[in-house]
Amino acid sequence: MSGKRDYYEVLGVDRAASEAELKKAYRRLARKYHPDVNQDNQEAEAKFKEINEAYEVLSDAQRKATYDQFGHAAFENGGQGAGGGFNGGFEGFGDIFDMFFGGRSSGRREHGPARGADLRYDLLLEFEEAVFGKDMEIDVARLDKCDACGGSGSAVGSSPETCLACAGTGEVRQAQQTMFGQFVNVTPCQRCGGSGKIITNPCSSCGGAGRKNKRKKIAVKIPAGVDNGTRVRVGGEGEAGEHGGPSGDLYIFIRVKPHAFFERRDQDIFCEVPLTFAQAGLGARITVQTLDGNAELEIPAGTQPGTLFRLKGKGVPAVRGGGRGDQHVKVRLDVPRRMTETQRQLLAEYAREMGESPRSNDDKGLFGKMKDAFGK
Repeated sequence: MSGKRDYYEVLGVDRAASEAELKKAYRRLARKYHPDVNQDNQEAEAKFKEINEAYEVLSDAQRKATYDQFGHAAFENGGQGAGGGFNGGFEGFGDIFDMFFGGRSSGRREHGPARGADLRYDLLLEFEEAVFGKDMEIDVARLDKCDACGGSGSAVGSSPETCLACAGTGEVRQAQQTMFGQFVNVTPCQRCGGSGKIITNPCSSCGGAGRKNKRKKIAVKIPAGVDNGTRVRVGGEGEAGEHGGPSGDLYIFIRVKPHAFFERRDQDIFCEVPLTFAQAGLGARITVQTLDGNAELEIPAGTQPGTLFRLKGKGVPAVRGGGRGDQHVKVRLDVPRRMTETQRQLLAEYAREMGESPRSNDDKGLFGKMKDAFGK
């Protein structure tokens, strides 16, 4: 069992702490135990490493979820290493520099070409469309690349100019002397917004944004076997990127209408069909509705109500291949509400042959018992 302290205890926060509370606690402790502030203090250095390791895990949503479920064991014996080295837990020491200087310590650009946003489209399908799939067109509203300027944001015949304030880097660097020595504080250029370019002659169609709201018909292929909650990804059909960045993706979320006759359970479907007393008792060959049309089903003599019959391969195809499920047919007795006199006489004769009285004082009679037996 790991001898490490609980990461939440290390940072002095509750397990329900927000991202902002985690960062606040981390900054406070990092400031207190930083080795440059506590020179030749091995205990402070050890605490600093511990704080660093805890924050590295808890500040990452995926690793935090894993730690919440499995604790330290999730990162031991070759798991997702939690760091623990002196420089292991910072985002390139970025949080420390943000804490002291309000900027970034590295040259990583915050702006410039950016990927477009992903889009969601909710699609309602008929039961059969979900089972067998469908090629279709959907109409999507999105931010798309401006046709007039090709996404550059500049009017035709002109192009963006290099920003003189940052020399096209999109960043402004400023050296600062601190208690730790000299550091370079890097911030996005305010003049160009971090893009490194200035649009001096904006496109009249998009106002220099490079993108416009448009509607587009997109051809999509819905695979066979989708169900409620299935998500279909259409790559590159989301919103256009900024400053020449790539487009996002389109995600189609499937909902399926219920069917009047079939009930779906994973890849299998279920249905109920009625049988007459004669069909159940004597046996019969009946026609059953399937997803592929009508099929013949053999009913053996003496079939009991509630019996399930299987039509192999008449269910739903697997989305990723591997065959189809089955159709399960449940039989129930269909007791007639009205009968002719001849039918009554014949049924009464049957009851006498069975040693029963159609109407006795001590029970519900033949028809009542039939209804009870077959759940009517």
